[in-house]
Amino acid sequence: MTTTVAVADAPAPAPAPGAGAGTAGARPVPVARILRFELVKQFSAWRVRLLIGLCWLGPGLLVFAIDQQSTLPSDTLFGRWMHATGWAGPLVVLGVAGSWALPLVTSMVAGDVFSSEDRLGTWRHLLIAVRSHRRIFAAKAIASLTVIGLLVAGLAVSSVFGGLLAEGNQPLVGLDGHLLSGGDAAGNVLLAWVCVLAPTLALAGLGLLGSVALGRSPMGLLLPMLAALGMQVAQLLPLPVPVRLALPGYAFISWNGLFADPRQLGPLLIGVGVSLVWAVVATALAYLLFLRRDFTNLNNDGAGRRVLTLGVLPLVGVLAATVGVFSVTTGAGGSGIDQAKVQQSVATAFAHLYRFQQAQMRRPPVTEAQLQTSAACDKSEGLGAQAGPGNDWRCTVSWNVPGYNATAQAIYQLDVSANGRYTADGDGPVEVNGYFLIVSGGKPVPNPLWQFDGNVDLLPG
Repeated sequence: MTTTVAVADAPAPAPAPGAGAGTAGARPVPVARILRFELVKQFSAWRVRLLIGLCWLGPGLLVFAIDQQSTLPSDTLFGRWMHATGWAGPLVVLGVAGSWALPLVTSMVAGDVFSSEDRLGTWRHLLIAVRSHRRIFAAKAIASLTVIGLLVAGLAVSSVFGGLLAEGNQPLVGLDGHLLSGGDAAGNVLLAWVCVLAPTLALAGLGLLGSVALGRSPMGLLLPMLAALGMQVAQLLPLPVPVRLALPGYAFISWNGLFADPRQLGPLLIGVGVSLVWAVVATALAYLLFLRRDFTNLNNDGAGRRVLTLGVLPLVGVLAATVGVFSVTTGAGGSGIDQAKVQQSVATAFAHLYRFQQAQMRRPPVTEAQLQTSAACDKSEGLGAQAGPGNDWRCTVSWNVPGYNATAQAIYQLDVSANGRYTADGDGPVEVNGYFLIVSGGKPVPNPLWQFDGNVDLLPG
């Protein structure tokens, strides 16, 4: 308790709920001083110190260790390229962080920044010392966002350092098979990490809201993780495209579009914009609940019935409004995955990767104009609607073999997820995609045509 009162200029009675000016003749403590005190409290907590150590050391060590193994996480986006370039590791970490690490970080920091005062019973001392509800809220919110930003930066820097230390600044194979130089890959990786700050801020806003509204209840601490888990499950379901775009968690996925050619920026910009709207709305609702909370009643450690009217219903309204806006403005409907999109994406990725394979095998270079690649895809052997996600897509890719005036074909089995990402598994011929290794320069290297990842843009072309 003594450290909390130490920020006071002089003792004063606790202000009434919502009061901002304090008592007559006593000025509130400056926000900078409160912020410094809140940062000291944040960095003094053992769990925050542990998170900082894990975020700044863990990803780099993990990426470096995986790169030393013969088996790679090929079921993770860009995982199969971790032996080829140091820029694949940070993207693997980014995919995992969006699902688990970033929700955990926001829960441990933003979800606990207000409820910790309830558990310790220090609200009355803090209000007497500071004399301003508004300044307390601002300082706590800024302190939690500062710590979260530091943790996200640690995840990014550590994973990049580990990847470059293991494999160096080599070109990266993009999501549609085109090759990015080391410099282009570095810029896209950095931009992808910057973009996921938006959904992280949305989860942080929900954490602040839960911490204020639910007091010492553990549900306030778990709210960001539960929200993130719910949005992950929703992205796996065959939801209409406008509903998918209206969820702030979509920005944890849509960064994939940065690694296509041309870039699929529409879904990414929408995901970032929606996430920022949710961050602002959730933080504003937490602020309103904080101003209206009764701190004179020691038995009241939450917002009570106001949680529904000032917490849940406004966020439901934001979700409904954004769904309506996207339904009208984007023209998207259904799953956003149809036969034409799948065929175009598979043909484009195959053409890029075929050229890459020929270069690996030291054969004469070819152009996509020479290949004239096309794909014929069907779902469920042509039965039923030729649209939507599923693991029953089958594609036959045809291309002209340069120098032989002949047409060749390759078969792929596709597993298309509801968010547009798919994995194509080669099913012959053997000399093209039948083996996962090919010989390049006298040593075996991964066959880029054996399996590859792709992405279908869910928005209309």
